[in-house]
Amino acid sequence: MTELSAINKRIPKGYFFHGQIQHLLFLLVLVPGAWFWIEPALDGRTFLGVSDRWWAMLVIGTAVTQQILGWLVFRLQICYSWLSKRFGRADLTVWGVLFFPFLLARPLFMLAVGLSDINSLGFYRPLEITVGVVLLVPAVYTLWSVKHYFGIERALGGDHFRVKYQTMPLVRKGAFRYSDNAMYAFAFLILWSIALFCDSKAALGLALFQHAYIWVHMYCTENPDLAILYGQKN
Repeated sequence: MTELSAINKRIPKGYFFHGQIQHLLFLLVLVPGAWFWIEPALDGRTFLGVSDRWWAMLVIGTAVTQQILGWLVFRLQICYSWLSKRFGRADLTVWGVLFFPFLLARPLFMLAVGLSDINSLGFYRPLEITVGVVLLVPAVYTLWSVKHYFGIERALGGDHFRVKYQTMPLVRKGAFRYSDNAMYAFAFLILWSIALFCDSKAALGLALFQHAYIWVHMYCTENPDLAILYGQKN
């Protein structure tokens, strides 16, 4: 028996794919929309010997893969306690090993896009740098708040693995004073900063894509899961 066994038993039939038709429809709009924006800026320049087009595809592919993986792992857990049954108390560690390389890759690939597409945006550079710094401040503050107030395991979706997280009160400190969803609202501003520091039209379009797409995960996957985990009406 796992900690989530009682929750597994009350999952509605067919819940595993709940919200994923909407997820797919959003992707069918967001990916072409992002590519339409960035295509004019992709002129074949390279960074580390890789073309701007390939870096852009890596950004999109990494984001999509990470969020599909997030849906798969969260639903395997909430429906079947799949990782817990196979890895016991190491389940969250296994999920972290899968998750964090994608998380780190996203800003790094964004930087590669920006450097391969540098100076394509053409705005007033002092203003771009100023706005980039302004956006970077809440992003870094949010990352600090996650570590100090929220906790890495909880941020990984610990409530899909441990009942104890479901009994904890909402965090109202740090960046979470301003938004319950501070990780989605503010942390992703770091991608906008990268685009502005590089003066890159392609990177700016990809920042918009990634910031919009993370909310798709929230509304199509995470919010329905939280309604079940915390006993709300789904």
